[in-house]
Amino acid sequence: MTPVKLIASLTQRRKRSIFLFVDLAMIPLALLGAFAVHRSTLVPMADVTENILLLLLLFAVAPFLALVLGTTDIRLKDFDIAGWGKLAVFASLMAFIGLVFSESIGLGLPPGLHIVFGLIYTALTGGARVMLLQVVREIYGRSDAITRVLIYGAGRTGMTLAAAMRSRGSIIPVGFVDDNAALAGLVVAGLPVFPGREVETAAANLRTNQVILAMPSAPAFRQNALSHRLERLGLDVQTLPAFAQLIGEAELIDQLMPVSPQILINRAQIDDPATADEHQVYSGASVLVSGAGGTIGLELCRQLVAFNPRRLVLLELSEVALYSAERELRQLSKGRTEIVSILGSVRDSGLVSRVLRSNDVDVVLHAAAYKHVPLVEANPSAGLENNALGTATFAQCARDAGVRRFVLVSSDKAVRPANMMGMSKRFAELVVQDLATRSERTLFSIVRFGNVFGSSGSVLPLFLEQIASGGPVTLTDENVTRYFMTIHEAVRLVLLAGSFAKGGEVFVLDMGEPLSILDLARRLIIASGYSVRDANNPDGDIEIVITGMRPGEKLHEELSVSSEVSGTAHPKITAVREPHLSEIETAAALRDLRETLRGRDEAALRAVARHWTCEGEEAARADTADSSGRIGAEA
Repeated sequence: MTPVKLIASLTQRRKRSIFLFVDLAMIPLALLGAFAVHRSTLVPMADVTENILLLLLLFAVAPFLALVLGTTDIRLKDFDIAGWGKLAVFASLMAFIGLVFSESIGLGLPPGLHIVFGLIYTALTGGARVMLLQVVREIYGRSDAITRVLIYGAGRTGMTLAAAMRSRGSIIPVGFVDDNAALAGLVVAGLPVFPGREVETAAANLRTNQVILAMPSAPAFRQNALSHRLERLGLDVQTLPAFAQLIGEAELIDQLMPVSPQILINRAQIDDPATADEHQVYSGASVLVSGAGGTIGLELCRQLVAFNPRRLVLLELSEVALYSAERELRQLSKGRTEIVSILGSVRDSGLVSRVLRSNDVDVVLHAAAYKHVPLVEANPSAGLENNALGTATFAQCARDAGVRRFVLVSSDKAVRPANMMGMSKRFAELVVQDLATRSERTLFSIVRFGNVFGSSGSVLPLFLEQIASGGPVTLTDENVTRYFMTIHEAVRLVLLAGSFAKGGEVFVLDMGEPLSILDLARRLIIASGYSVRDANNPDGDIEIVITGMRPGEKLHEELSVSSEVSGTAHPKITAVREPHLSEIETAAALRDLRETLRGRDEAALRAVARHWTCEGEEAARADTADSSGRIGAEA
């Protein structure tokens, strides 16, 4: 039987017996100490043997007093100032009884000796309990059956949580983490405080992967960002709700709730080990990620670092985003991968060609794009120039430089596009599909998926900011649905799909069932510690307001229009073969787009984009169907 199981198996009666035995064992030690002080000698055994009757009397009355005062009923984990007080009363009564007894039979012991006995006995019995508590905590702390947690936030809430945990046998706090530099290195509530930047080291040293965010007053979006950062370090993160939720019958520790996006979208996190295909493609390779400072681009870089590529090239238009990404990735790679930062645009063919050749790039992951639907709808020239022509320039440079693989990160908005962002992404897909049919050295492929939960421009940060400011939460239509997956999962599957590519595939990620945005808004409000204000709950905290559909917005999204679907080595990745423009048609489409962009005629630009991404595709599908019919008839 393990020590933990042995402790857990002790009945209350056995625990009382142990405490009583400890208290009895302290009587002769306290009496020896009192005589040592009184006689000024280290070994006053003669005094004890001469007063054996006093010792026997104290042995006799101790169990009775312990029963009356309940000193053996104090649980170790609840031992506090009140417990010390009970022991002080217990020792005082023992000293008083000893004094009365010695006076009545004429032992001739001075009253001061009995006072010293009471003080020493209090210290010994209390100290024994403190020592037992530390032994039990050490045993539990070394057991795998006990959950060890770090508390992020060393304020009043964190200390209250630590105290609540100590009353539980299955979970123990091992330290605090706090971003306040003044607290670093201190001991708060008996636990060490580590700075926020050292949370990964602290978790490893303290043998835990559990972190609890004890910052209920922090804005929800800040807690969400911190949760994402900690989860990327491999830590399991939970958070405390606002204090308004803590008023009730449930104990503080029972109010812990996960903030992981998987809970909100009812989607399990994939945690597959790296495949041989991925190691073959990315390990030791020179990999370029465009849009490396964006949500998807940066997560691609983080996961790529785990494969130890020899070089990781970060291509980013935003100086601030590039600086931040470079700092994080240098720290994450720990010198194993060369990090090269390039400030520039995928539309700059000279820069792109020079970067691809000088860095001997093997794999390109193209994540740079304007993706915010309303902004691109209002600025179609910028959207088409960056997403469509930028991809055409980048892909052609990659082919000319002899890059082995080129993976375009695309969107479900490209399927039967209803807005300019979707048309620009479909234009990019058409260019890559055309190049895939006539490239001998470069394998071109496309990975298409829906909304990434928590990415910039998605509904999650917007909803959280609206909730943090007290609402209302705005929704365009109560029937809107969207596909969602987490950033980690999306990028994991993109890297997998890129390693599967043989050339020309459109990989579609399994997004599960579409999620109601109205339902998501309700879940976020409740998870943030508030209630929804509606007709059924007019006194609720935050209202959901319907604003009406925006130009180009769909009620529901699609992931593919093709019925030619084939499986891959991963169950959440399928490959589809979709009709596309011919080489001549693609060249004509790019020519029309460039000429219209030069003319700055927005109406003409929308018409060109619609013609080639919607009408042109329908014609291509019709041609494919006619060809299939003719072939069938001839057969």
